[in-house]
Amino acid sequence: MPRLDVPIRTGRRLKGLAALLLTGAAVLLAGCGQENHANAGEAPASKEATLARPVQVTTVSFRPRQTQKSFVGVVRARREIDLAFRVGGKVVQRLVEVGDRIEPGTVVARLDKEDLKLELESAKAEMQAATANLAQTTTEDTRYRALTAKGAASNADLDRKSLAKEEAVGRLERAKRSLELAENRLSYADLVTDAAGVVVATSAEPGQVVASGQTIVRVARLDEKEALVSLPETALADARTADAVVTLWADPGRRIPARLRELSPQADVTSRTYPARFSLEGADGAVALGMTATVTLRPKDQQQVARLPLSALIDRGHGPQVFVVDGATHAIVARPVEIAAYTGDEVLLSGGVAPGDAVVILGVQTLLPGQKVRTVEAPAVTEVAERLPSVDTRRAQAPAAGTSVAEQRP
Repeated sequence: MPRLDVPIRTGRRLKGLAALLLTGAAVLLAGCGQENHANAGEAPASKEATLARPVQVTTVSFRPRQTQKSFVGVVRARREIDLAFRVGGKVVQRLVEVGDRIEPGTVVARLDKEDLKLELESAKAEMQAATANLAQTTTEDTRYRALTAKGAASNADLDRKSLAKEEAVGRLERAKRSLELAENRLSYADLVTDAAGVVVATSAEPGQVVASGQTIVRVARLDEKEALVSLPETALADARTADAVVTLWADPGRRIPARLRELSPQADVTSRTYPARFSLEGADGAVALGMTATVTLRPKDQQQVARLPLSALIDRGHGPQVFVVDGATHAIVARPVEIAAYTGDEVLLSGGVAPGDAVVILGVQTLLPGQKVRTVEAPAVTEVAERLPSVDTRRAQAPAAGTSVAEQRP
């Protein structure tokens, strides 16, 4: 077998290369060991972060227990007067129209006066007859008194003449009253208003025969104005005690103080609401009748409460509590709370929490005090609404009725 002769110088080179390879392997193993030790040191922290339970929280804020309530109504006059003739007859003239402003003493309509004039003339004639009869009976009574004193007439005749005189006096008084009534009835042929206002309705036209007391014109007085609204039964207590402010749709920037003047004791049969009238303080000519008005009720001396979902409340035999997340340690703390009231889906807290506290609102039955958690802020209602697609978008994405998929392809 042939022998390979390796030079001594070549063998030395191989030995040096092997030593270099061994040194590199040692360095590599040492680095891996350090990396393993480093990873072993970080493992507890990552494990602890993984074990922290995520919870949904909300931030506590105190607000008035009862928020202001608004109701829409109309501006009305406090007093609306139905003007009518005090006598019946035929309307010959109506001097006003709807929307006309009138002053005290304004004639708004007239009746035919012919029959009333005849009644007045008859009353005058009766007055003259009664006056003449009284003069005759007075003369006879005087004469018979003288004859009776001389013995020429009996006392019975004197009594008859005295009674006839007294009857004539009564007839004259009756004639006077009839004459006054006839004069008044003639004056009633002119329908005159006794207060300033604006005509809001008319119920008769010229040529129409009307009865006594039948409405001819409706006049709304402008000295006092008010807002008429319909209140539900849940707002009756607020209406009696709250401060009221009225705003007009025609002038939203103006706020008019109001005061409850009248609240109906009985609900409307159809709407089951209670009509309420609020007097407008300082309403000027810019506040026109019939304007749309919004009455806002602001309760006085309201209690400040924190509103939380009912799911945030827990009771394990120690009274109602909530879990508050400690911002420094990220651990939950059980706090007793004072409950002011319950609503359909909320609990109103008057104490036990402070503004800015992060309160757990979901899954509180599975949590324990001192447990580490990771907080997730509950989204606001507006944020949830923005994430949901609108109805129009969903309709646009859905296939149209009676249209195949192939027809929708471009």
